[in-house]
This record gives sequence, C-alpha cells and structure tokens, in this order.
Amino acid sequence: MPSTRKPDEAGTAEVTDTAEVTDSQEVAEENSPEAPGEKTSKGADRRGIVVGGVLLAACAGVVVYGVLNTAEKPKQHHLPTASVTYEVEGEGTADITYQARSESGDAVVADGITLPWKKTVSVPLGKAPLVTITLGEKGGRASCQLAIRGKHVQTATAFGKFGRATCQGELPSPEPSDAYGTGQEGS
Repeated sequence: MPSTRKPDEAGTAEVTDTAEVTDSQEVAEENSPEAPGEKTSKGADRRGIVVGGVLLAACAGVVVYGVLNTAEKPKQHHLPTASVTYEVEGEGTADITYQARSESGDAVVADGITLPWKKTVSVPLGKAPLVTITLGEKGGRASCQLAIRGKHVQTATAFGKFGRATCQGELPSPEPSDAYGTGQEGS
C-alpha cells in the first residue's frame, strides 16, 4: 500500500497509510452534506416545490373557472300557457282540486274551502285544465264552472253527502311558434 507523509504541528512528518486516508475521506464525505458523491434532499425539496406549484396552479384554475362561469345564464324557456278560470258556487265548504301552472302540470289541492270560490290561473298548453269538487259529510249542493281564455267550457254539479263533480276542458298542444320564452300567453 502506498504511504503519504503529513506534517504535524511540530513540523515533523508522520507516515500514514493511504488506504486509511482514503477510507477516512470517504467517511468524511458521507457525513458531509456538501459531499459531491452523496444524494442530498435538495432534489426532494425541489420536487416538493414543483408539485406544490402545480397543485396551486390547478386550484387557481378552478377558482378562475368558477368566477368566470358565474356569468348570467340564459333563462329557461317556459311552456306557453292559457288563462283558465275555475269557479265553484254553492254554500258551506268543499275540497277543491285544480290544475295550475307548473312545468309538470301538477294539481293543487285546497281542503275545506268556504264557498263561493273563484280562481284564474295559467295552465300549460297540452295539459287538460281540470277542477274537481268534493262535498263534506254534511253534503249539500255545489257546482263547478270552467272557462278557458274567458270562454265558458263546462259546468257540473255535486249533490249530497260526499258528492263529487268535475269540470274539464281541452287546451291545444304547444306549437313551436307559440310564445316560447316570451312569458306571453298563446292566442
């Protein structure tokens, strides 16, 4: 093994084994954070910064998209409707079911209504306007009337205990030219 001389503090040379120096240098390099042969955590730190930056950019993109996407959206088209007047005449009370405006044309139920009663509503074209009256346990007499766009269509009368009557009419199906989205009633 080759030897090297190292001067000590007194100026005298000390002979050391080169293999020992090399081994101790390797140990020093392994313990030194700045050693050229060692992998340091700088690469991991840089990767963490890059990943964090990418995540931050993605979050910022989502926020910007959300802000820009809040622009006023176009209003939904509403089905054209027709004006329908329901009227129930009589004395006492009755349960009344009638169809009013909704996209699905659902029925509205009103229980224990004191008579006489009258209501004008909008009904979607293509739906059949309908009013049903049901008398209570005391019975009596009541009649329903139905008018579409101001024109009388039907009258029916209920008698006696739990008597029932129904008035129904016909509305045309919506046409593509029928006031879609204008909020106006069809003709």
